[in-house]
Amino acid sequence: MEEMVNTVEEVVGTVEGIGSEEAKPVGRKLAIRAAVGLVVAAALAWGGHLYVEGQRRIETDDAFIESHIHAVSARVPGTVTKVLVKDNQFVHKGDLLLTLDDRDYAVKVSSAQADLDIARNDTTGEAAQVEAAKADLERARAQFAQSELDLKRAQVLVGREVMPREQLERRTTDRSVAAAQVKGAEERLRAAQAALGLVGGGKAGAREAKRQSTLDEERLNLSYTKIYAPADGYVTRKSVEPGNRVQSGQSLLAVVPLEDSWITANYKESQLTHVRPGQKVSFKVDTYPGREFTGTVESIMAGTGAAFSLLPPENATGNYVKVVQRVPVRIAIDRASDPNAQLRVGMSVTPVIQVERNTSAIVKELLHLS
Repeated sequence: MEEMVNTVEEVVGTVEGIGSEEAKPVGRKLAIRAAVGLVVAAALAWGGHLYVEGQRRIETDDAFIESHIHAVSARVPGTVTKVLVKDNQFVHKGDLLLTLDDRDYAVKVSSAQADLDIARNDTTGEAAQVEAAKADLERARAQFAQSELDLKRAQVLVGREVMPREQLERRTTDRSVAAAQVKGAEERLRAAQAALGLVGGGKAGAREAKRQSTLDEERLNLSYTKIYAPADGYVTRKSVEPGNRVQSGQSLLAVVPLEDSWITANYKESQLTHVRPGQKVSFKVDTYPGREFTGTVESIMAGTGAAFSLLPPENATGNYVKVVQRVPVRIAIDRASDPNAQLRVGMSVTPVIQVERNTSAIVKELLHLS
């Protein structure tokens, strides 16, 4: 603008020096008109330039930095014995954060191990009983087969009147007794197999498997007394100290990975006509004035912020008033512009999306709107 003013003054001086003393009033008028024309032309050119650049730069101040927040909570109840981290400390994934008193859980593991050993011993004894029942059944079947042979011989001998009928009746009774013994042996074998889980829909070793699952569960609970970092990040919102009694599911602290943060910018719906994923973004942060960071448009939310609010607006009413809605746009931060991870969750930023539009398209749109 200063160069423009200097140019106008030079033109005015040149015009005033032209002509004779009698032509000075006319020259001054021409100079004023020329100066005004130049100022108007310059203003129009500058305004057009600002408008075109404004159409290429989509800006908002309703934007904040966000990141994944890993809430760390207790999976089992217990008393805190050690807290190995402090607020704002950087931790790596897998680092031990705190421990709970594990003595109760160690006792439960020992008890479950003993139950498993007992079940294994019982299974061994029941397997032996099954084998013994099988042997009894084989003996009973052999005795039954022998009683049948004796009965057939007695029938032949009685028919020849070599043996008295009394002996035949005794052989018949012996056969019936042998048949009953076979049935009893079969039932005892079935009972032994049922105890071992070999009949019906059962499976061998079911009792042992149940004790093993109980032992595995108790070992898991014991492992939960040591709480580790779920990701690389900074410890925040720590609300636990040694000696505290915590419950299952109780929040203890949070881990925030700043290297994976992003920007959520709430643009007006009228600003998103030409915004597309992949476009470059430059933004400033109130905490670091004068410094510019860069990023890229990652995605545009599927709905406006109001549509997903706790109480979405009911537009089908008689007192409807149109309000320009805002649509969240997710912007990925270029890590090269923030190598030391100075940006923090919740900081206010002013992002500017660089929209790729040529001047002719902007002018055509302006003329169409006008």
